[in-house]
Amino acid sequence: MESESKRMKLNDLVAAMEEIAPTRYAEAWDNVGLLVGDREQRLGKVLLTIDYTEAVAAEGKKLGCDGVVAYHPPIFQGMKRVQSGGVIHDAIRRGVGIYSPHTAWDVAEGGTNDFLAGVMGMEQVRALKPAEGKATWCKLVVFVPAGRVEVVSQAMFEAGAGKIGNYSECSFRSSGVGTFKGGAGAKPAIGVVGRLEKVEEVRLETVVMLTQVDQVVAAMRRAHPYEMPAFDLVKLEAVPEGKGIGRIGMLREAITRDQLCRRLKKGLQLSHLLLAGKNTGRIRKVAVCAGAGGELLDWAIKEKADVYATGELRHHDVLKAKQSGMDVICTLHSNSERASLHVLARRLRGKLPGVKLLVSKVDQDPFRVI
Repeated sequence: MESESKRMKLNDLVAAMEEIAPTRYAEAWDNVGLLVGDREQRLGKVLLTIDYTEAVAAEGKKLGCDGVVAYHPPIFQGMKRVQSGGVIHDAIRRGVGIYSPHTAWDVAEGGTNDFLAGVMGMEQVRALKPAEGKATWCKLVVFVPAGRVEVVSQAMFEAGAGKIGNYSECSFRSSGVGTFKGGAGAKPAIGVVGRLEKVEEVRLETVVMLTQVDQVVAAMRRAHPYEMPAFDLVKLEAVPEGKGIGRIGMLREAITRDQLCRRLKKGLQLSHLLLAGKNTGRIRKVAVCAGAGGELLDWAIKEKADVYATGELRHHDVLKAKQSGMDVICTLHSNSERASLHVLARRLRGKLPGVKLLVSKVDQDPFRVI
């Protein structure tokens, strides 16, 4: 009997990541999801990293990893060439799948921003900026002869259809009568060419992620007895979920800037931070944003946060924050994101039995303090 790790496929990683950090949460400009790889390839070891650099690729090769979760998308804008010498070509050649969650993990429960809020000791936490929902699901409706419903539905479920939250194999079925008349060249599975046929059929409905439509439809066609099965694909609107990017919240009690900075350094395992603003007074209301925080600066100011903690800000954005009376703490970009990878690894271990999840030891922010 094959072990769990041998049975796991790259598609299982995609499904697990979609449950943990749904791609519908990602910002519209982002490039998230499966970027490289064959969904049907076997999966044994997965390396988690912020940036998929040459050093990280070499680390993954040495460890024998066949999957990578790279927080920052190594393919972001359109690529016109994939040639030898680059990490993407190398991953394709070696059969390494690459998945990127980026801003979907920022928005997700327990992701980068929730991690930062937890490190800071924030309570009454909510999103700093509401997420713009994106449609990522569709409804697949197919008409199947009554005697073949179980075969067709099971084929679609195995291809990834019918998953709603913690439930699988979800569908709705209603009975009716289908009609058709085969013309010249037709090879009907039921009836004869040239005669109007009436067949007891079932309207089978289920949900499918847009990224899995092709494989589910292909599985349905293979299992369906008809030469030309009738089916509909209906794109579903995104449902408002109260999610968002960044976090705003209150500290249990007012503390000094030095105390807050010590919390942040300890939680992110950093020796230094950048601090701009007043050196007096105590802090109670805090805003956080992992990575580049410029887009959410005005939201933090609007919320009248005492401190805004982020990875990086432009010079003039820092001056703007100070002018508003708000302090800023910067960690350097990826230092604000990296520690959350350990949380993500733990959650993936619970969903991918037998797959070894490793966090990169060579991944680091390109800047260092000297």
